[in-house]
Amino acid sequence: MVDFLDILAKTAKENLTKGYYENCSPISRIDTSLRQAIIDEKKASVIAEIKAASPSAGIIKEKVSPNKIAISMETGGAVGISVLTEPIHFKGSLNSLRITREAVKLPLLMKDIILDPLQFEAAHKTGANAVLLIQALFDRGYCDYSLDHMISVAHSKKLEVLLETHNQKEFNFALKTKADLVGINNRDLCSLGIDLKTTKKILENQDKKEKIVVSESGIATPEDLVFLCKCGADAFLIGSAIMKSENIKEKVKEFVSII
Repeated sequence: MVDFLDILAKTAKENLTKGYYENCSPISRIDTSLRQAIIDEKKASVIAEIKAASPSAGIIKEKVSPNKIAISMETGGAVGISVLTEPIHFKGSLNSLRITREAVKLPLLMKDIILDPLQFEAAHKTGANAVLLIQALFDRGYCDYSLDHMISVAHSKKLEVLLETHNQKEFNFALKTKADLVGINNRDLCSLGIDLKTTKKILENQDKKEKIVVSESGIATPEDLVFLCKCGADAFLIGSAIMKSENIKEKVKEFVSII
């Protein structure tokens, strides 16, 4: 069975070669910390995600207005907003990130398949405060730079790093890095199946030290969020459940207010 991360990595290299990340005009930045926002949040720390599609779900929302959606997420109480900028498999765009930055003051996470420092420059110019790095991409040799180097470059651009992991080995390694946040993806990258117990298994009897842990994928109900909170997660990245809602503001509020 093909591991979908390999497909994403191949597409990412093609997007880099085509110059997708090179034509970004700088906009006014709002320098704010996603990590600190999570620490300061009194309710559930929900990172709401703007995404039009995904490999597992297909098209999630036909017409996506990033500014309207972002404002609804902010007023609903999201601690931050993740914006998909991968254009092929997730139908995202750098312009969506730019529009979101112009609409809200929340910390913004650029979610993409990042393999090159050039992508950090695009993230900075379009208003991101944090970027996603995926541990497995470095382990498989898809990036020409070391993880430590990439984290250092991101920090030099005033970008925090959410380092995504998928198993105990990756998570243990991530704890030793200078990543600002560590993610646990509940999705199996081979089958694309979801198991929320992934977060539980990884955090069970695990000292996460001072790291902020973000549980990602498969959070469909407020009860899922409560379960993951009890497992030890500090924040929750929620995309499809929010984007499918007819009332995004109220859906975000429903998740945020559960704790």
